[in-house]
Amino acid sequence: MPLLPVMIRGMAQGRMIMEFDIEDNLSKLPKKPGVYLMHADDDEIIYVGKAKNLFNRVHSYFRSNKKSVKIERMVTHIAWFEYIITDTEMEALVLESNLIKKHRPRYNTMLKDDKSYPYIKVTVNEDYPRILFARRPKGDTGIEKKTGHRIFGPYTSSLAVRDTIELINRLFRLRTCNRKLPNDMDRSRPCLNYHINKCSAPCRRGNVTKEEYDSAVKGALDFLEGNFSPVLSMLKKKMEEASEEMRYEDARNWRDLLSSVQSISEKQKITLAGNEEDRDVIAWYSDGEEAVVQIFFIRDGRLNGRDHYYMTAVGGMSDGEVLESFVKQFYSGTPFIPREIMLEEDIEDKEIIEEWLSGIRGSKVSILIPKRGMKERLLRLAKKNAELILNTDREKLRKNEEKYLKAAEDLAELLGIEKADRIESYDISNISGFESVGSMVVFEKGRAKNSDYRKFRIKTVQGPNDYASMEEVLSRRFERLINGEEKEGDSFIRFPDLILMDGGKGQVGIALKVLSRLKLDIPVAGMVKDDHHRTRGICFENSELQIDSHSECFHLLTRIQDETHRFAIDYFRSLHNKNALHSILDDIKGVGEKRRKALLREFGSVEKIREAEEEELKKVPEMDKRSAAEVYAFFHSGENGDIMI
Repeated sequence: MPLLPVMIRGMAQGRMIMEFDIEDNLSKLPKKPGVYLMHADDDEIIYVGKAKNLFNRVHSYFRSNKKSVKIERMVTHIAWFEYIITDTEMEALVLESNLIKKHRPRYNTMLKDDKSYPYIKVTVNEDYPRILFARRPKGDTGIEKKTGHRIFGPYTSSLAVRDTIELINRLFRLRTCNRKLPNDMDRSRPCLNYHINKCSAPCRRGNVTKEEYDSAVKGALDFLEGNFSPVLSMLKKKMEEASEEMRYEDARNWRDLLSSVQSISEKQKITLAGNEEDRDVIAWYSDGEEAVVQIFFIRDGRLNGRDHYYMTAVGGMSDGEVLESFVKQFYSGTPFIPREIMLEEDIEDKEIIEEWLSGIRGSKVSILIPKRGMKERLLRLAKKNAELILNTDREKLRKNEEKYLKAAEDLAELLGIEKADRIESYDISNISGFESVGSMVVFEKGRAKNSDYRKFRIKTVQGPNDYASMEEVLSRRFERLINGEEKEGDSFIRFPDLILMDGGKGQVGIALKVLSRLKLDIPVAGMVKDDHHRTRGICFENSELQIDSHSECFHLLTRIQDETHRFAIDYFRSLHNKNALHSILDDIKGVGEKRRKALLREFGSVEKIREAEEEELKKVPEMDKRSAAEVYAFFHSGENGDIMI
């Protein structure tokens, strides 16, 4: 039976058509499993949760019983809620995980990292196998589904994986090329690797037999499986032989290889009493608001890697709640599920999560809470690592905060204004001059404040008029603020200390015009780019101020300008299909798709193309003298110059 979505309030073309009565709708909640979504006034999803019984769980938020500070705060922002009924608690668990990852609600404990783990692939089904770096292979338990190739991992360090592959190829002289062997044998000379003794060159008949090459591949597989003894013995023997024969350079090379292998083997000494199961060991440490989760990856009984993750919004949560939130988010995205997962504390949904993970893995997965022995010691070790990471990063964060704050103070001093604690930056984005959208990004004390970013769909302007579009965006933003339409308690009701425009004097002039009409006194500056569209300086009070490109103030401006442009482009792309839009450049004689793309790539927007001189247009490689003249004439004839400079 498919999931049944139940929308609580009536909707008409995305707008509410009736007020939401929380008490009335609480009484209508079903006593069934499902997922609930809490919404704020502006319809933002602020929390997603799963329930075995929707009636009991959702009611608990609105009862007078004691709740954590975070939940108390969240409840004050709930304007309405909706829910989705599921057949089973398992379905609710999976749906909750998917919705959290999609909407990233601000009151859910969030896993910050979203990593793709590296693997090592051995192409065992090729006649002459290779060892390759891989990401997210399509397979499980060490075998790639379509090809049958061997898979090792996941590992936590891409650099370590590449170093391991390099070491194995040096040890066993395996090929790294893409030649189709044996079909491509003798079609060309062996590559450089053969001549520097790093490849046995099976591409040339007579260099190495199939049996010899297969034996080398077997040695590589043994190495990847952790059996280092044969390799260590072989390297020691070769080193001693070279030394006795006074081939000291060769002996030194064998010694270096021996040292590398010994180093890798030493890192594999942590085992679980000979038990060769795959496990993950998970512990966490918190300072009250943020937390670090440390995870040890044990494969075939050996600790082959570790990683850490930051969790936000953990205030007031128990150990078990944090761990459960991490487990659900982490294993909904990781490509490998171990047979055992070891945690410090028991979790509420242990059985249902075990069932869910077992279904993904295809075999039994157990969640253990060790209390003594080697397993418990591993958990304590993981927790110590988590504490060390958080304390170390807290110091780094403190230094970064000081650096960012100093950058904002330097910018205020450069402009001669009182402060620049809150900076709002605006941009207009369009593709080929059509379908404009506006964006606003916010930096507070030198750091991006993503929660205050705003998007604007242009409503009153038709066609490619960046100035008129910007006037609309700024008018809407500050008229809402003046009229008290913004929510109380939201930092968005604050006036900025400084407005930055992603452009020169023209955009600054538009901003000053809007502020003057609204009788607002806010400093406005323009971020100026050089000929390569990189940050050059800042335009303020009709003067361009030069900034040391190595200063933190300059780096702050660069971050703001890049973030403003990125946010606008991302919003545009989320709304429109680029290929479906007509371009104003398509109306110019002699400009086809190739030249249109080249012009936009070079200048960034139609507005910049309009501002360019004919000589600048000619410098674009895809343009010629005639086409440059056509483009210049098109924008400066008066017929198409709605926003002439």
